[in-house]
Amino acid sequence: MLNVSTKTGDEGKTSLANGKRLPKDDIAFEMVGTLDELNSHLGLIVSQIKDLPKIEFKEQLSVLNTIQKQLFVLGAYVSKADIKLSEDFLKKIEKESEKMQSSMSEGWHNRFVLPGGHIIAAQADISRTVCRRLERSCIVYVKQSKKIDPLLLKTINRLSDYLYVLRCFVNEKLNITEHYI
Repeated sequence: MLNVSTKTGDEGKTSLANGKRLPKDDIAFEMVGTLDELNSHLGLIVSQIKDLPKIEFKEQLSVLNTIQKQLFVLGAYVSKADIKLSEDFLKKIEKESEKMQSSMSEGWHNRFVLPGGHIIAAQADISRTVCRRLERSCIVYVKQSKKIDPLLLKTINRLSDYLYVLRCFVNEKLNITEHYI
């Protein structure tokens, strides 16, 4: 078994996928860490959503699994791995968001809503806020880097939209009363 402790980061530097060593506080590692944090929050949603009625949430479970895998692709891209981003994923989360929105009652999105409701919706709220932080980090990353694929920022932005819709979808389908401001 390989040892997890390489000790190569003991002096505050680590390597990108392309081998370049940078300080651990570089914006690329901030983004990779936030992608990892977001993925962990989504893992909690996935583990909880499995207990919900399959007919309503089976498709979203599949989408969330796809999102989790795609977060690794985004992390590899940010880490300068030899990888290209695909517009297919962006289109998929846009389509899924639109499908959820069209299945909800009219006027579902007409006021600001307080975070919470069902535990899964509350976890989606947390995931959305982590995703928005990731988006802010991405803006810094884009400013500091050259030749960044615009799909990176578009995908992160659309993902936060999807997570907001998901939290509303969960609460509506489970008949949870929303609290508006």
